[in-house]
Amino acid sequence: MRHVTRLLFIVFTIYRYGLDELALSNFRQRWVRVLVRIITASRRLDAPRGVRLRMALEKLGPIFVKFGQVLSTRRDLIPPDLADELAQLQDNVPPFPPALARQLIEKAFGRRIEDVFASFESEPVASASIAQVHFATLNDGREVAVKVLRPNMLSVIDDDLALMRTIAVWVERLSADGKRLKPREVVAEFDNHLHDELDLIREAANAAQLRRNMQGLNLVLVPEMHWELCTQTVLVMERMHGVPISQLQRLQDAGVDIPKLARDGVTIFFTQVFRDGFFHADMHPGNIQVSLAPATFGRYIALDFGIVGTLTEFDKEYLAQNFIAFFRRDYKRVAELHIESGWVPANTRVNELEGAIRAVCEPHFDRPLKDISLGQVLLRLFQTSRRFNVEIQPQLVLLQKTLLNIEGLGRQLDPELDLWSTAKPFLERWMNDQIGWRGLVARLKNEAPRYVQLLPELPRLVHQALQPKPSADQKTLEALLTEQRRTNRLLQAIGYAGIGFLIGVVVVQWVLHLGYR
Repeated sequence: MRHVTRLLFIVFTIYRYGLDELALSNFRQRWVRVLVRIITASRRLDAPRGVRLRMALEKLGPIFVKFGQVLSTRRDLIPPDLADELAQLQDNVPPFPPALARQLIEKAFGRRIEDVFASFESEPVASASIAQVHFATLNDGREVAVKVLRPNMLSVIDDDLALMRTIAVWVERLSADGKRLKPREVVAEFDNHLHDELDLIREAANAAQLRRNMQGLNLVLVPEMHWELCTQTVLVMERMHGVPISQLQRLQDAGVDIPKLARDGVTIFFTQVFRDGFFHADMHPGNIQVSLAPATFGRYIALDFGIVGTLTEFDKEYLAQNFIAFFRRDYKRVAELHIESGWVPANTRVNELEGAIRAVCEPHFDRPLKDISLGQVLLRLFQTSRRFNVEIQPQLVLLQKTLLNIEGLGRQLDPELDLWSTAKPFLERWMNDQIGWRGLVARLKNEAPRYVQLLPELPRLVHQALQPKPSADQKTLEALLTEQRRTNRLLQAIGYAGIGFLIGVVVVQWVLHLGYR
């Protein structure tokens, strides 16, 4: 019943703000145009369509606001008036009252706000779909930003997610593509990340991890968390001074190298994904600033760490090999990787899949980003995937979303940016570190302590394995002894080879130790 009530509210909101007219306007069928006239005859929609769309998403809640944030970065896919209006959803969602914010902070800390901060700005500096931010000063003079979770968020999100799960079940039952798209798993992945975003302790931990990972890169700044003032509903972090990345004219006037900024953004993204397997997955312009301080001039400032993505070693290696194969235009290898990973049925013909992928990707190489729509490429790949029954991988949904954000950001900064040539050297270096001599030496160093511990036990383990097992059945004893002798010879060979390998590992470790000294 709660699902039906929420669905009716969504339908009413769509009708109230005229989104049905917006959605049906591109259809050319006569009956659709007649239906639009009937629906709109009794309504007066004075506000522009972009304003109506933004207001409707705000009315529908945080999940729909998140959708609008992502959509606002895709100016190649939606008209400029819609993109300009949706951009306000990034950090300009209507705030909740300052008095309520103070009440929530005092409840979280269990003391008066004057006892925690020397000064506190009641008016929020930013307001988003999940929380809003106030500036403050600690008693020791340090400037901080205080993030306060919106009240009663959990119930609203749970209702929407329950509705999405119900819809996902029906999509799987009624759609021919339902099972392949795995809508229930995608919704479950979205559920996990949204609930993670509602726990500000988890967000603080994400920020601390990204700060450690990015320290040696010197391209991005991540605020320090004040752990003694972090709770599930209130987060206190270092205040960052920067210019929103969307204010390009202000950055240019300050002397920031905008093309370099675009290239640095690509480097940061691929470093987080392929080196660390831990990446900021909410990189819309409202969460990114640029430092103008002399010591850190031109560096990115990352904010809002509620949504991060993680990749396993298998995911990273598979994706890197796919990217490298794409950059080298080795479409046969891309097809083989899809089959090896199980993303397509094992009986798929490699040459057919290779030809389909070539037809999608080849027209987009050697062209600047302004002439490429990654969204269109992904759409074509999706259409191709239907033909070959490619299974959608839910763990990569966040990566796909972030990649679209990066493309939208790069398009705003430098339309001439060649995404392919910028990323290719980085991925080639990463692959060399993983599967080249450097990767071999690094893995030997990591595993050497474990092998050294096993080396003294190896003779005993081999001896135990060589001992014959007693048998009560005399008739089969001879056959068992014959099989045991074969096994003994095999285990002896394996044991000797293992001892030789371990000795080699110890020698390599010793040589490396001398080299580092």
